[in-house]
Amino acid sequence: MTYSSYPVSDDADHPRLTPAVRWLIATNVAIYFLQLTVVRPEHMQQALGFQMRDLNANAWWTIGTYMFVHGGLVHLASNMLMLFVFGPRLEHAWSPGAFTRYYLICGLGGWFLHLLFARNSLLIGASAAILGVMLAYGSRWPDDEVFIFGVLPVRVRWLVAFSVGLNLAGGIFTVRSGTASGTAYLAHLGGLAAGWIYLRSTAMPSIDRLRQRVSQLPDLPDDTPRAIPRSLPRSREKLSEADQAVAKSNAAVARPTKAVQLSKSGRPVDLDTVLDKISKDGIDSLTRDERKLLEDASQRLKRGE
Repeated sequence: MTYSSYPVSDDADHPRLTPAVRWLIATNVAIYFLQLTVVRPEHMQQALGFQMRDLNANAWWTIGTYMFVHGGLVHLASNMLMLFVFGPRLEHAWSPGAFTRYYLICGLGGWFLHLLFARNSLLIGASAAILGVMLAYGSRWPDDEVFIFGVLPVRVRWLVAFSVGLNLAGGIFTVRSGTASGTAYLAHLGGLAAGWIYLRSTAMPSIDRLRQRVSQLPDLPDDTPRAIPRSLPRSREKLSEADQAVAKSNAAVARPTKAVQLSKSGRPVDLDTVLDKISKDGIDSLTRDERKLLEDASQRLKRGE
């Protein structure tokens, strides 16, 4: 079995063999190598495989170790090939930790269903976890194609559907006959069921879809900050007398002033005093001398003095 090329935007920048998949394959191969060289295969299977008696003997670890021991080279090779084809891209989309957790949960789901319906037989192999990985891949990329024997193209959705149907038929036959076959169909169904429940009870798929949509947006550089021009006040065709007085006072405040004229009482009258009086009592409160002082200051401002 081979796989189709991945979309460039999704998988161009990551290695084909991801960390979690690499360690899972290495662990399975190492255990198989040990059972061929150091420990007899039946002894390794009895030590790491799960049987009902293991719970009574406090060998609880076999509920997890059964996933790493296989019955033969074909059994190991087929499982590891499926993990190599479907695992790395899924791990890249999630994370090594999330992928490993999902893998183990699917394996435990296979153990649980096997415990319920086929507890008297030996359970070995990673098929339950592998089928869970296939299900997750098919849920995310259903239209990808794989090539059976390198020749026959099949969409992942149909490959997953065929696997579900095959194992469902085998599981029904096992339950009705009451005898265990050489294939743990019920454990396979348990892995698929655990994967299906996990994918729908967590937010992982929605987060992945959101991340995929966001990653498609172009990364545009920030614009250089620009000064915003202040809007100029609208001109008026004709200013009222009050507006003229305020404009004159604002212009006059910006320049220092001094006393320029004496009032009738002989006291100096400066422009600041006149402006304060306008602000307080209005322009009508000005005396004749104060009005003259305001007009003189206005004329000087017009001449630029």
